[in-house]
Amino acid sequence: MRAITQTSFGDPSVLDLVEVDRPRPGPGQVLIKVGAVGVNPADVAVRAGWYPVLGEPPFTLGWDVAGVIELVGSGVSAFEPGEEVFGLLAFPGAGDTYAEYVLASVNEIARKPTGLTVERAAGLPLAGLTAWQALVGIGHVGAGDRVLVHRAAGGVGHLAVQIAKARGAYVIGTAGEANHAWLRELGADELIDYTATDFVTATAPVDTVFDLVGGEYGARSAAALKPGGLLIGALGNNLGITPEEAGRRGVRLEVVSVRPSAADLGQLSALVDAGRLTVHIDQTLPLTEAAKAHDLIATGHTRGKIVLTP
Repeated sequence: MRAITQTSFGDPSVLDLVEVDRPRPGPGQVLIKVGAVGVNPADVAVRAGWYPVLGEPPFTLGWDVAGVIELVGSGVSAFEPGEEVFGLLAFPGAGDTYAEYVLASVNEIARKPTGLTVERAAGLPLAGLTAWQALVGIGHVGAGDRVLVHRAAGGVGHLAVQIAKARGAYVIGTAGEANHAWLRELGADELIDYTATDFVTATAPVDTVFDLVGGEYGARSAAALKPGGLLIGALGNNLGITPEEAGRRGVRLEVVSVRPSAADLGQLSALVDAGRLTVHIDQTLPLTEAAKAHDLIATGHTRGKIVLTP
């Protein structure tokens, strides 16, 4: 089979298309014929060496996948060959999804929602689980909560807007003006153009901030919270504020570290089936153009998700 590997850290040119042996599933595993692969900022960071969770190269990138089960290993009874599935594989270990076939543990995957194409399904796991585990698992966001989502038009952000709205929250997003109409269609109640307006003073204090920017946004986000409010950061190495500083300001700071979860994928699937959640695809590219996908992600201005297809 074909796969994208790299033998050194560096810019997107280090990504190479190679021929490798097709893996075989062991106990509790399935072999997935890949239909599409989601590309995430984490992929870019690992490739460049900024986030060395896979150790030194060589390795194959990728954690998001959607496709069809080709083979099942011993002890697998929950899935059969021919079923469409999606999942977040092994994160932060090696998921190896930039390939034509990939192995998955049965506790990392779920049946693909019928309401999503294979491309949209591939864009959902890492970003959707990040948003779900932050807003629901940590934030317990519910009806009437005021939730501010930074970088609301991005891969995680546009899903976070929909998840918070589905939970009954009043959702405020920061995004460029060009994305405001689209985000309103996704359910955002209020939008702030971060290029022209200070979000701290542009809206009344909020219960929860989901910060997908980090850096100087951290302290400013704390200032946008009600007393006792919650700041959830997604960039653990660039929060811009410490728990101690947050405490002095009378708010709380938590960090989401996404992990695979078949149960949480089921919750996301239920929202899809109910018409409350969809995945926007900015561009679909062939696997051979993985380097171009990384260039697009690195701009920080994609709308929704970038996916690759073998």
